[in-house]
Amino acid sequence: MTANIGALFSAFNSDNLTLDNRIVMAPMTRQFSPKGVPTEDVAAYYARRAAGGTGLIITEGTTVNDPVATMDANIPQFHGDAALSAWQNVVEQVHQAGGKIMPQLWHVGMARVAQKAPFPDLPSAGPSGLFKPGKQGAEPMTQAHIEAVIEAFATAAADAQKMGMDGVEIHGAHGYLIDQFFWEGTNQRSDSWGGTMENRGRFAVEIIKAIRGATSPDFPIVLRYSQWKQQDYSARLATTPQRLEQFLLPLSEAGVDIFHCSQRRYWEPEFEDSNLNLAGWTKKLTGKPTITVGSVGLNGDFFGAFKGQSSDTRAIDDLVERLDNKEFDLVAVGRALLQDPNWANKIRENKTSELTEYSGDALATLS
Repeated sequence: MTANIGALFSAFNSDNLTLDNRIVMAPMTRQFSPKGVPTEDVAAYYARRAAGGTGLIITEGTTVNDPVATMDANIPQFHGDAALSAWQNVVEQVHQAGGKIMPQLWHVGMARVAQKAPFPDLPSAGPSGLFKPGKQGAEPMTQAHIEAVIEAFATAAADAQKMGMDGVEIHGAHGYLIDQFFWEGTNQRSDSWGGTMENRGRFAVEIIKAIRGATSPDFPIVLRYSQWKQQDYSARLATTPQRLEQFLLPLSEAGVDIFHCSQRRYWEPEFEDSNLNLAGWTKKLTGKPTITVGSVGLNGDFFGAFKGQSSDTRAIDDLVERLDNKEFDLVAVGRALLQDPNWANKIRENKTSELTEYSGDALATLS
């Protein structure tokens, strides 16, 4: 590595969040929490990444209090006395290791397969009951259900602040519930929750406002969003910078402090005639700090991992240069940190020869 990595290990300071460096552990779904309750192994898993030099940990997706929010009984919950007590232990261990941590609050929406999930007698939830355009799986969500889910997000955020979490991330990406409201292909509603881009964004706006109302004004709120969907990798919420601005500004004004901008490959430009990636455009349009993510430190696509494909390490010189140029503010690392909890320290100490190459079976490891 030839780039000056000082930018990556400089302190991050915003109005309500201070971090020792710019490295964020990206949320990665794991199924090691029996009945939704994180075990001592889960606490140790996150504490190792904190001890390994990661500036901020964003947990795997944790589901809010709605019976159909989860797709698997072993995905952690962020509600109920047992789960919240277990998360309290996680927070304490991460803080003892010198790290900071936020839960990612999640509702999977129509990505849930009812027959394989808890409460199989209940239908999955989506704005129009569509898993993807043209594929109907349930009836549209009722007004009462929408309002209950908004409240569930707010309650989870309040619980996170009470236990000492350093903020929360709202999962609004990848074709899950909030993104299903965003995406015109899965939101075919004709009421105030659908139709225009403003209406399709209203569900997220109301969640953000509810979280802000349930927490203190300085409690950090991160929103993760994506253009692509796991149901359609080519899908786009906005095809021009003007449309992206129209999408983002109501979310920013509602109270988002940091945008986590999910791409499959961070080095790919978001629009023609500019080298800016999604995080770069989001920062330019909103003025808010942004997190970039997408195959950091690896040369293979994330989705190949689910097919058992491995990835070689990839130099991050271009990433560091873009960070130093203030295109974005923070860098989320996924599979590289999953495989190697000391990834951050090895990069800082220029021990790149010791970095662990990603193995496809790392998605099922506790290391």
